[in-house]
Amino acid sequence: MPDTPPSVPDFTQWPSFPFEGDLRVKQLDEPVPFEPPRRGEADRECTACNAPDEAYIWVGERWRVRAMDRPTGLPMVLILESRSHLDLGDLPNLLAAELGVMTVRLERAVRSLDGVARVHVNRWGDGSAHLHLWFLARPYGRLQLRGTFLSLWDSILPPISEDQWRENLAMVAAWLAEFGGRPLAEPPRIQWQAPSSLSATSPANAAEEPEEEPVSVIEAADEIPESDAAVDVSDPSAGLSEADPAPQTGSVPVSAPGSAPTSEGDDESGDESGDESGRPDAVRTRES
Repeated sequence: MPDTPPSVPDFTQWPSFPFEGDLRVKQLDEPVPFEPPRRGEADRECTACNAPDEAYIWVGERWRVRAMDRPTGLPMVLILESRSHLDLGDLPNLLAAELGVMTVRLERAVRSLDGVARVHVNRWGDGSAHLHLWFLARPYGRLQLRGTFLSLWDSILPPISEDQWRENLAMVAAWLAEFGGRPLAEPPRIQWQAPSSLSATSPANAAEEPEEEPVSVIEAADEIPESDAAVDVSDPSAGLSEADPAPQTGSVPVSAPGSAPTSEGDDESGDESGDESGRPDAVRTRES
């Protein structure tokens, strides 16, 4: 095929490239004359606008933070969304400035988690017209995961435990709530009930249930074509990911914490006079 490069790109030799063996480059499709509308454009409904606050781990007057619907391979994957139906280039100056504050604040919150070395901030906008930024945490010490292939590694690594995932979500929500808004994620509850028997369950008698495939960032990004028939706008979790299969980012079963929530009118951009680089007492940190 004359249009196919004779060899694969140099990045396939990088230590961070997740695959090995024989590879070949796909041939490019012909460009289309008109691009299809994204979610929230033309006659397509915006599932981000239709999603209730309960589908998020933290909500404020102008911003909301959503998690994946279950644990994935990375310590944390979060999405920052605007409440207003605006894309990145449509933000007025005040919201644009506040986006910078929220980006820095959420990056610090995720980086405060144990075992997190870096937080990658990404924006893909081919699937939805509603502004959303991705925050991906790279595990500490995993140098092979450095760089642009982190979203690929998220679908390759085994998912973290659900208890650790929920604890991380609660800590990030508590961090953000120190500056306003309302946290909606709680840590996992301790199981106080003792087992009825101390004998080990026989593997032959144990019920074997197939494990669900975890969602991943790469599945939620723009690389996978979507089917209009597969989008269920009645599901608040169906459209915040960049492309189907839906839902990729979904409602995390959370409930409001026992403490009185901060008024929704609070400015989630926070009091700029405070020391935002300091970590709130409610958030457990890792000493660097």
